[in-house]
Amino acid sequence: MKKKKKNANRKILTPLALELIASRFRALSEPVRLRLLNLLMHKEQSVGALVAASGSGQANVSKHLSVLREAGMVGTRKEGLQTICYIADPIINELCELMCSRLRDEMEHKAAALKMTVKAQAH
Repeated sequence: MKKKKKNANRKILTPLALELIASRFRALSEPVRLRLLNLLMHKEQSVGALVAASGSGQANVSKHLSVLREAGMVGTRKEGLQTICYIADPIINELCELMCSRLRDEMEHKAAALKMTVKAQAH
């Protein structure tokens, strides 16, 4: 019996689809935006709270939130005079967990390799 290939059901993406995907990844390519997403993954927050927690200025945070909103990752709503931000696309949580898990695995592997190298040099 032949094994079914894992990628057999994957389709070739169109140039437009690839551009849309690249646009989403570009939105994730800035550390300040990742910091804002990380903060929002824990709870919804006002723009003012994000400014305070991120250590960035109001204009900078607003600019980055705008990019994240345009990418469909963050949503906002008004509560009185405050703008409340939240994760609009739950896949962001999964994507970040996937990347963090992968980085943890890589760091553990590198730490184990370094430990073995140090042991070998000590003998």
